Amino acid sequence: MDVTLRVFRYNTEAGRTKPSFDSWTLTDVDPTDRVLDLLEFVKGYHDGTLSFRRSCAHGVCGSDAMRINGRNYLACKVLVRDLNSTTITVEPIMGLKVVKDLIVDMEPFFESYRSVLPYMINDDVPADGKERHQSIEQRERFDDTTKCILCAACTSSCPSFWGDGKYVGPATIVNAHRFIFDSRDQAPGERLQILNEQEGVWRCRTAFNCTEACPREIHITQAIAEVKHAITSGNVD
Repeated sequence: MDVTLRVFRYNTEAGRTKPSFDSWTLTDVDPTDRVLDLLEFVKGYHDGTLSFRRSCAHGVCGSDAMRINGRNYLACKVLVRDLNSTTITVEPIMGLKVVKDLIVDMEPFFESYRSVLPYMINDDVPADGKERHQSIEQRERFDDTTKCILCAACTSSCPSFWGDGKYVGPATIVNAHRFIFDSRDQAPGERLQILNEQEGVWRCRTAFNCTEACPREIHITQAIAEVKHAITSGNVD
């Protein structure tokens, strides 16, 4: 099939100070080709200046989150046939400053992520001196939110984040959830206090955009609701 690929371009170094779109007509595209394959083809054979992030190309690293035909995806996971269109428009994710073409400044995103202490806090020595034991049920309590790959697809699809860039965003709350409900961690109260601030969890308006955008199918809206309940009830069981 023939596909028209429209790609957002912005490159101040090359004098492209105003956002615009470049288009290429690609022939003999296989319906099972990924959007990342098309971008790689354009960069390799048409315009080597085209810039975007990618790494593993297998949906694990999360680096190639993009807005494709108006919806957030990982370019390495969405197939041409999934889009049901012969015109594919690729743009950078929203809510973060565009650096060049499809590359955005991820630092505000990671600053929010770091703010919720996304690591194990436990200074006690394990009883056997080797490991902290946890039951299967205790692990299952937060297993879903361990799947986050920090691609920012959820956060950059959130209307609350678009309206207020200081909102910590769903990805940050998901990663806080992962430790808040971990029976081995000793700082759930500290994280809940952080998320109870003005730019924390209460900015969520339950739009469900985040859950729909997540490439790992995490139940993000449910996780946010559980964090809200933990704040109001004081219970993380």
